[in-house]
Amino acid sequence: MTVFTFKQLIGGGWVDAIDQGTWQLINPATEETLGLLPFGNARDAEAGVDAAAAAFPAWASKTVYERADILHRAAQWVRGRIDELAVITTQECGKPLRESSAEWQTGANLLDWFAEEAKHSSGRVVPARRADRRLLVVHQPIGVVATITAWNFPVYNLARAWAAALAAGCTVVGRPSEYTPRSAMMYAQAFVEAGIPAGVVNVINGDPAAMGQVFLKDARVRKLHFTGSTRVGKLLMDGASQTVTRLSLELGGNAPVLIFPDVNVEVVAQQAVTAKLRNAGQVCIAPQRFFVHSRIAEEFIEHTARFAKEVTLGNGLEMSTDMGPMINATQRERLNTMVTTSAQNGAEVLTGGKRPDHLAHGYFYQPTVITGLTTAMPVYRDELFGPVMPIIPFGDVDEAIAQANSLEYGLAAYVQTNDLKTATHLYERLEFGMVAINDWLPSTPEMPFGGVKMSGMGRECGEEGLLEYQEVKAVYMGGI
Repeated sequence: MTVFTFKQLIGGGWVDAIDQGTWQLINPATEETLGLLPFGNARDAEAGVDAAAAAFPAWASKTVYERADILHRAAQWVRGRIDELAVITTQECGKPLRESSAEWQTGANLLDWFAEEAKHSSGRVVPARRADRRLLVVHQPIGVVATITAWNFPVYNLARAWAAALAAGCTVVGRPSEYTPRSAMMYAQAFVEAGIPAGVVNVINGDPAAMGQVFLKDARVRKLHFTGSTRVGKLLMDGASQTVTRLSLELGGNAPVLIFPDVNVEVVAQQAVTAKLRNAGQVCIAPQRFFVHSRIAEEFIEHTARFAKEVTLGNGLEMSTDMGPMINATQRERLNTMVTTSAQNGAEVLTGGKRPDHLAHGYFYQPTVITGLTTAMPVYRDELFGPVMPIIPFGDVDEAIAQANSLEYGLAAYVQTNDLKTATHLYERLEFGMVAINDWLPSTPEMPFGGVKMSGMGRECGEEGLLEYQEVKAVYMGGI
C-alpha cells in the first residue's frame, strides 16, 4: 500500500479540517501517539452534506448494476490489502490482528452482499380491482444518509450502513469515532480506488455534538444511522423529531446467556470466555449475564475462572496476544468502578478485577469472573463493555427467562442447550432482537441486525437492512 495521509474526504478530495483543528490519536496498547488527524466542527459537517447532496441525483440515477460494479471493486481492493488494513485498525482500537482482519473481511463481504441484494429489490406489481388500472410498488433511494459510528468496530459499524445505503442509491456522510478515524478513512479509500464519483462517500472527523446537530437540522439529510449509547440515542430521537429524520439506532446491550445442564460444561465454558473477551468485551452483543443452571454452576465457574486466568494480554500486533486493551483510560476506570462497587456490596471476584501488574503502559484490564451477585449491582444491571463475566446460578427456567427479560436492553441473547424443545421455548420468549442458540456470533450480512426496547430501532444487514435506505412509493395508473 502506498503511503496514505489520513485526512477528511469531502467532495472527492482529502482535506484538513476547515478551521485547521487536529486530534492526537493514541494507541491504546502503548499510549503512544499515532499522529495528528483533522478534527473539524459544524462547518466540516455542512461541507460533507453539501457534497453528498450535490452527488445524490447522479448516483441515484445510475443503474443498480453500475453501483454494484463499484461496490464489488471496492471489496476486491479491501481483500487485496487486509493484512495492512488490519494493522491500522489494531493500532487505533487495540484488538488482536486476527480480529481486525476478520472485521475487514466482513467489511468486504457486506459490499458484495448488498451489491447483489440491491438487484433483487424490485418492488412488485399488485393485482388491481379494475381492468383499466395498474398498481405498482417502487423502491427508491431515500437520499443523503449520515452515519455516526462507534470505535469498537470501526469498519463493521459503518460498513453495514454504507454498503446498504450506497447499493440502494444513497450518498453518505460518515462521522467515525475520533478514537478510530483511520479505519473509516481507509474504507472510504476503497471506494475512491473503485472509481466512485466525487461526493458520493464523505468522511469527516470532529466534534460529535456539533456534527450531529448539522445532521439533524439539515432537511437534506433524510436518514441518520447511529451506533452508540442509549443516552445519546434518545437525544438523537428528540432532535430528529424537528425534521422527521429517519433513524437507525444500534444502542446499548446487556446480553443474557442461559446455559442448561445438557451441554458439555468445559467446552461451553471455553467458548463463553472466548466470546466474552472478543475485543476485550467491548462489543454491543457481548454475552454479559451468564445464567447457569444450578446443577452445573459450580463446574462452569471453576472452568471459566481457569480459562480466564490463561488468557494472554498484550499488544494486538503480537501474535501471542489473546486480548488487547480497552479503548481508553476513561472506559477502564468506569469498568473498574463497577466491579469494585459490586464487590463492596457482596459480590465475589474469583479472578481478575484490576489492571494487570506486568503491563506498565496501555489501557489493559484483567479478564474478570465475578459471582455472588444481586440484580441491583452495577455489573448485573449496567452494560459492562469490558472483560468481566458475571455468573448467576438458576434453578427454574421461567424465572431465568424473567430475569433475562427484566432489563431495559433487548439487543442479543444466547442459549446453550442440546434440547430442541428448550431452545424453541426460549427463542420464542426472550425479548431480544437476536437470539443465538448454541452460537456465539449472531452477525452475518444475510441476517437482520438490531435490537428492541432501549437497544434501538431499525435493522442493518439482510433484506431488511436494504429497505432501511429506501422509500417505498405507491404508483397508481388509470385509464389503461
